[in-house]
Amino acid sequence: MKELTKDQSYLMGKFNPSTHPDFVVMNTTHTSGRGMYLRKDAYEAFKEMFTAAKNDGIDLRIISATRPFSHQKNIWEGKWNGSRKVDGKNLAKTFPWGSDRAKKILEYSSMPGTSRHHWGTDIDLNKLQNSYFESGYGKNVYLWLKDNAPRFGFRQPYTAKDSNRPNGYNEEKWHWSYVPVSVPLTRQYAQLLQNGSIEGFDGSEFAKEIDMVKNYVLGVAPDCK
Repeated sequence: MKELTKDQSYLMGKFNPSTHPDFVVMNTTHTSGRGMYLRKDAYEAFKEMFTAAKNDGIDLRIISATRPFSHQKNIWEGKWNGSRKVDGKNLAKTFPWGSDRAKKILEYSSMPGTSRHHWGTDIDLNKLQNSYFESGYGKNVYLWLKDNAPRFGFRQPYTAKDSNRPNGYNEEKWHWSYVPVSVPLTRQYAQLLQNGSIEGFDGSEFAKEIDMVKNYVLGVAPDCK
């Protein structure tokens, strides 16, 4: 682990999980589609959590897992250039000033090179909508996760913003992180990388102005850093 966390390319998602020895493709029993990768240790922990949840009548489904730099770049640049709508809007038109546009995208999407999904430790579950987890069956799923996920090493990094988490992405009730690995990776990111390291995509010049490392990479719940 020590050697791994000193690898800046790994921290920034600049590798191929399909050929990385620490990653494994997940069984579609646990995912919403084929070809999703996760770290082996995180996946083993998830499988245990999946079984425990199933026994309690809760179905957990991974809808997004490892996303390399290139994948995140496609998401980011689509939103940045307007080909991928956000709330039905072309942000290139509605937010002509770059820092405002970046902050709008950063409500829910990471700049390439800064996403926790690069690390193979973080997963999105069931639905990418907070409203799903606030009523009916979805609320039961969320309450089960809050009560039980920590037993398996998973915690919610993007909780509701408050004095303990004033900065960063908006709340994501679907996003859970395998903290035995993601916590040391978060700390290593802060030690080894700076805002100037975040480059190679449209809009990257605003990383320094926004202070991506402090406000977003470290803008997680206290138990996730």
